Amino acid sequence: MTASPLLTAFLPLALGIIMLGLGLSLTLADFARVVKYPKPVVVGLACQILLLPLVCFLIANGFALEPALAVGLMLLAASPGGTTANLFSHLAHGDVALNITLTAVNSLIAILTMPLLVNLSLSWFMASDQAIPLQFAKVMQVFAIVLLPVALGMLVRHFAPAFAARMEKPMKLVAALFLAFTIVLALAKDWQTVLEYAPLVGLAALLFNLLSLATGYWVPRLLAIPKRQAIAIGMEIGIHNGTLAIALALSPSLLNNATMAVPAALYSLIMFFTAAGFGWWVSRGHVALQAKGEAVN
Repeated sequence: MTASPLLTAFLPLALGIIMLGLGLSLTLADFARVVKYPKPVVVGLACQILLLPLVCFLIANGFALEPALAVGLMLLAASPGGTTANLFSHLAHGDVALNITLTAVNSLIAILTMPLLVNLSLSWFMASDQAIPLQFAKVMQVFAIVLLPVALGMLVRHFAPAFAARMEKPMKLVAALFLAFTIVLALAKDWQTVLEYAPLVGLAALLFNLLSLATGYWVPRLLAIPKRQAIAIGMEIGIHNGTLAIALALSPSLLNNATMAVPAALYSLIMFFTAAGFGWWVSRGHVALQAKGEAVN
């Protein structure tokens, strides 16, 4: 498969801008918060790293997805939470500071977990002559794609906090536009597969999304984690960095498989609606309590 110049130039730029925007919102305190609030962070990471891949694997097998699509769904499961999770968590009255910490830590861990999970998925779902290995030698490329822009954004935040604050909203808008264009690019790249498998893959992606939100919310609640933090974990688990998954799938130097990008593209469309519904559902009590307080006053 020959990569177009547009694809080669656009994907690193899109992902770099999105990860730079994430870095502008982070400080070292976001990583240090792990020590201060270890339980919700550990529970959130366990849901993300251990439970989600298992749920995704069962869905991919249960729907009997075509091998490349199954690997693409697993690639999405391995992707860390997206910056959009912070916005949805804020709207749903979740603990946004926890979201930021989970995104920061999980993005760091993903450098190792993504190649590992993708390798295992390739071995399981694809025949040996079909597999496109993502060797651990590629870890440094994933490192450059994910962490270098984040580190640059954090440096800007540290040395020019006023500038970083001014750029926060514009960067979110640019990131949203880049995400939209990346989704269109991924769907257009293998439009025939989209037409053929959209109902099946879309249903699998929807089920995975709903189970991700449910896992991220109910597992913490069952472990007696406060509701605000459970909302944050639910949003973090349910809203993935679809741009990262698409970029790794389409990247000529990594997986270079347009079909693998389809599940992430469809998921990225679905998650906005389900996250909005989930946010409305979990925040109903907060809104009712707020209204009651205003009535008393």
